[in-house]
Amino acid sequence: MQFEDLGLHDALLHSVRAQGFTAPTPIQERAIPHVLQGRDLLGLAQTGSGKTAAFALPSLQAMLEPSGRGRRRDPRVLVLAPTRELVSQVAETFRTHGKDLGVRTTVIFGGVGQRPQVDALRKGTDVVVATPGRLLDLLGQGLIRLDAVGLLILDEADRMLDMGFIRPIRKIVSHLPAERQSLMFSATMPDSIRALADELLSDPAEVAVQPKAKTAPKIEQALYHVGQESKVDLLQQLLSDPDVERAIVFTRTKRGADRLAQKLGRTSIEAAVIHGNKSQNARTRALEAFRRGRTRVLVATDVAARGIDVEQVSHVVNFDLPNEPESYVHRIGRTGRAGATGVALSFCDPSERGYLKDIEKLTHRSIPVRRDHPFASVEDARTELPPKPGGQRPGPSRGGPSRRSARSSVPGRRTAPSRSRAGRVR
Repeated sequence: MQFEDLGLHDALLHSVRAQGFTAPTPIQERAIPHVLQGRDLLGLAQTGSGKTAAFALPSLQAMLEPSGRGRRRDPRVLVLAPTRELVSQVAETFRTHGKDLGVRTTVIFGGVGQRPQVDALRKGTDVVVATPGRLLDLLGQGLIRLDAVGLLILDEADRMLDMGFIRPIRKIVSHLPAERQSLMFSATMPDSIRALADELLSDPAEVAVQPKAKTAPKIEQALYHVGQESKVDLLQQLLSDPDVERAIVFTRTKRGADRLAQKLGRTSIEAAVIHGNKSQNARTRALEAFRRGRTRVLVATDVAARGIDVEQVSHVVNFDLPNEPESYVHRIGRTGRAGATGVALSFCDPSERGYLKDIEKLTHRSIPVRRDHPFASVEDARTELPPKPGGQRPGPSRGGPSRRSARSSVPGRRTAPSRSRAGRVR
C-alpha cells in the first residue's frame, strides 16, 4: 500500500513525498482510515513504529473542514503527551506536515516561562500539544479555552498514567465538548490503560500491530550479572569499544543520572544528562548535543525515554533495571529505529533479579546472559530470584575480576546499519 491509497489530501501527500516517504508503516496503514472516518481509536504499536504520523496526518486533514465551534483560531486538536521532549517531537511532526495547510501548532509544557506560550495562544492556534500539568495551570488561569476541540489525542497513554496524570487528564477532559473524537496511542497496554480507554473512548476501533510488549526484532539484547559496585567500571569498558557509536544510558533516579555522568567524566567519557529536574533549556541543549554527535553518551531517566527520537543510536544501556517492566520496552526502543539494527545491554545487580523476572515475564523471552566479562557476579544467574530492591542488598562479590579482554563482552560486532528511511514516517 502507498500513502495515496489512504485517502489523504494532496497537500499532505506532497508533504509526505517531500520527506522522502512512500509507504505507510503498519500502524499508519491500519489507523489512518479509521481516524479519517471519524471513529475513536485505541492504537497499540511498538515505539518507533510511526504512531505520531498515524494521528498527525488525519488530524491535519480534519483542519481542512470548517468548524462552527468556538472563536476564530481556538484550538481544534488537543494532543496530550507525558514529557516536554515528546511534546516538542509531536509538534514538529504537525508543523512539518501542516505548513502548506496554514495550520498553527502551539506547544505547552512546564519548566519554562509561560508568557511565550500564552502569547501564541492569543494569536490563535489550531493544534495544541501539551503536557497535562502546564495545560491545567493555564486552564485554571483562564488563559486557554478548549470548547472548540473536536479531536483529543493521548500519546503514550500508559506512561501518562504511570506518571500520575490520570486526575489532570480527567480535569482537562471535563473542559472538552462531550461530542468529540478521541484517540489513544501507546506502545504497551496494561489493564489500567484499558480501563481508561473504556472511560474516554466511545465504541473505538482497536489497532494492534505488535503483540503486547514485544521488543523490536532487530535489537540485539544482552544481560550482564554484575554487582552494583562494579557497574561503573563495566560501563566504562563497554563504552570504550569503537562499535558504541552513540549510546543512551538509563538510570532509575535523577540523582543516579547526575552521579553517573560525573563518574564517567572523571574517566574522560563526556556524557550529557537529561531528566525531570533539569531546566528545559538544559534538556534541550543536552539532547541537541547528543543528536548532532557532539556528545556520544546521553544519561537519562525514564521520564525522558518516550521523548528521545534520535536516529542511529547504536546502543542502549540499562545501567539500572527499571522497576516497571514496560519501561524496559520503551528504553530499548530508542535503538533499532526505522528498520536499523541496535544493541540493548542491561546490568543486573543481585538485588535487581526481581525486576529482571518481571521484564522477562512481560516480554515472553529470556535475555541472553553474557558471562565473559571481568566483573561477572559470583552468584550464578540461575539462582533463585531474591526480592525486588528495597531490602538489604547482598554484600560485594567475593570473586576477583578475570583478565579476559572486555572487548569480547560487547555483543554485536555490528555491520553498519541501514540508514535508509524510505517508506517510514516518524
